[in-house]
Amino acid sequence: MTTLTVASYNIHKGVGLDRRRDADRIITVLREVNADVFALQEADLRLGERASVLPRALLDDTPWKVVPVAKRPRSIGWHGNALLVRRHIEVLEAHALDLPTLEPRGAAMAVLEAHGVRFCVIGVHLDLSGLRRRDQVRALLRRCDELDHGLPCILMGDFNQWGRQTGAMQEFDLPGEGGWHMAPTGASYPSRRPLAQLDRIICNEGFTVAEARAHHSALATVASDHLPVWARVESTAG
Repeated sequence: MTTLTVASYNIHKGVGLDRRRDADRIITVLREVNADVFALQEADLRLGERASVLPRALLDDTPWKVVPVAKRPRSIGWHGNALLVRRHIEVLEAHALDLPTLEPRGAAMAVLEAHGVRFCVIGVHLDLSGLRRRDQVRALLRRCDELDHGLPCILMGDFNQWGRQTGAMQEFDLPGEGGWHMAPTGASYPSRRPLAQLDRIICNEGFTVAEARAHHSALATVASDHLPVWARVESTAG
């Protein structure tokens, strides 16, 4: 059985609650979480060349490599969504997905292989509009359906959805009738006093969740307006 730690973190373009942009601080929080796979949101600047807020020189000194979904040379993501994976994990496919919306939104998708197990990860940052969120989740689920039958899949990111089983979350058929289940990470926003579970990790039946939570540390509380969330998942194959 393959066990992985996956995490999602809206890094708020590297700007903390003290209004300072500090890439080193974000990297330190990533090291605290120490996941095998990260989905990052707001990882690129919004204007101009969409440059990464985490310099590649800093990332080169970490245990993770960037999944190549960027379409601009100075970016690491697509519409701010980036994926980082441990260096021993093989990236079999990498895709920048467009999502239906009135404003620019997308997702970062990868098919990965670790310890002989192939699986899919999609990192997302969904719309503020509830109607658009539902459209976006439907599009993501269709993309998952196009994958090889039975491929374990994890969707994670900032869903911008306050209710656990309302709105766009109803598209997953939670809790589990359609094969999808949400890791019980708890509230992650706002970081200083979390009230809402905006950041979510949702797996299909290819994974079970052994443990999950939001990462609370003194640094994570000020590094972004969101806390990172993580889950230890186990493949049900083999």
